[in-house]
Amino acid sequence: MSEAFRQLGTPTPGGIVCTADHASNRVPEDIALGIPAHLLDEHIAVDIGTEAIAERLARNHAIPAHIAAVSRLVCDLNREEDAPGLVPEASDGHSIPGNIGVDREARLARFHRPYHTALAEWLAAAQPGLILSLHSFTPRLETSDAARPWEVGVLYNTDDRAARIAIPLLAAEGLNVGDNLPYSGRDLNYTMNRHAEGAGRPYLGVELRQDLTRTPADHARWAALLAKIAQRVASALA
Repeated sequence: MSEAFRQLGTPTPGGIVCTADHASNRVPEDIALGIPAHLLDEHIAVDIGTEAIAERLARNHAIPAHIAAVSRLVCDLNREEDAPGLVPEASDGHSIPGNIGVDREARLARFHRPYHTALAEWLAAAQPGLILSLHSFTPRLETSDAARPWEVGVLYNTDDRAARIAIPLLAAEGLNVGDNLPYSGRDLNYTMNRHAEGAGRPYLGVELRQDLTRTPADHARWAALLAKIAQRVASALA
């Protein structure tokens, strides 16, 4: 067991696996962030819905999952080790006073490195045909008036093999699909840069809009749809 991650399901060579870097809002008891409790249920602390969807993918759709077990406010696992936002001092207009002046190296050693070391070992043993990188995004930032109308976004950096297949498949389901939106995988893609692009592994980076990821029915719908799309993408890439 690790306080940084948990894994569900057993990968099979050439199969599909899922990663969920921001799935948890857990804050260890010995860490005080100094924020109102309700913020731990908001997008600044957790990618709403991704934990439940990843669990359903593993249990119902044979897509094993590597799932974060700590809030991104404690340590953002999808950031480079030297990124300012790794231990955020503020997020979407909210100050995180408990992170100001914190020992970043201690957070890296306790959460970030164990998460990524385990993920690297898991992927090396699994040799998957496709990684599904699962995230979710808020429909509107508190610090911006810009609407985010996309229901699902597909993110990538330099390897867009899976994206080019998935985008029209998702659009054919009647979804408003963002191509490297609501933000670009060229800017925010650390986990996939390291474990997929850096290793030559195909991946599908997915962002789901959070007003569509809140209920058990939402979770079941997305898990089924993403499993279907991921399987079609993996088959096309094989």
